[in-house]
Amino acid sequence: MADLQATEKIWMNGEFVDWADATVHVGVHGLHYGSGVFEGIRAYETPKGTAIFRLTNHLQRLHDSARLIRMTIPYSVEELRQASLELVAVNKQPSCYVRPIAFYGYGSLGVPPRDNPVYVAIMCWPWGAYLGEEGMARGIRAKISTWVRMPSNVIPHAAKATGMYLNSMLAIQEAALGGYEETILLTEKGYIADCSGENVFIVKDGVLYTPSLETGILHGITRQSLIEIAGSLGYEVRVENLVRADLYLADEMFMCGTAAEVTPVREVDDYVIGGPGPVTKALQSAYLDIVQGRDERWERWLEYVAPARAKA
Repeated sequence: MADLQATEKIWMNGEFVDWADATVHVGVHGLHYGSGVFEGIRAYETPKGTAIFRLTNHLQRLHDSARLIRMTIPYSVEELRQASLELVAVNKQPSCYVRPIAFYGYGSLGVPPRDNPVYVAIMCWPWGAYLGEEGMARGIRAKISTWVRMPSNVIPHAAKATGMYLNSMLAIQEAALGGYEETILLTEKGYIADCSGENVFIVKDGVLYTPSLETGILHGITRQSLIEIAGSLGYEVRVENLVRADLYLADEMFMCGTAAEVTPVREVDDYVIGGPGPVTKALQSAYLDIVQGRDERWERWLEYVAPARAKA
């Protein structure tokens, strides 16, 4: 994880403002009640220029998340798409992390947002490997949390909502105090859910397994991308419930997400799984080739900041 690095501009409520001026009042509803939704998106430097990976899909999920918490975002998916592309260009970032966020702003201050306006902002800044370059190469150590993943009838997990991440924050803090890089949360029934901000895959006897959406996990765009990529490489993918013993006995394990990309896991609860195996390496390599524009078969997932140059 890296410190937030200031760039020149932030898009805020329809305008580009200086980084230091993108502020709100301390009385905004979203600060007090976690009433917001957000996305994490990456832009990559490619041979044809900077491209944002699955930008429209992410922004559609932002709108879907807002709808689930009964919020209306005052900008369309296309308006936010154009704003995101322009922001990356204005900040001259060949590779960066893009963070759109929408939240209830200043107005009344009580649990119901009533007529509070919806504020919308997009930030971007340079960000390397979320769990470190060493973690990407060797794998990380993870711990199963004592905190349980909130069920989807408490907060809808199809919504990437700000307040929901207190659950993740408690879990990752607990793991960090024990010297682990990530945490894995279980459902109330003891099934594997996900990590603090990533989805989970294991490999057993050459078959990929990942928990089903019914466990209350986020509908991960990277997760779905990898299911499609794995299928194209000839791997079988099974979506089903997993228990902790499945992780301990896995041949390989990795977690995935926009920030984490494809990060191998070498230990869970001090059970050694080992370094990145052949399936993990193949998927990690394929994914990075796609997002960095080296595999034209998947170019439909790339949205270029500037028009793509014609081939020579």
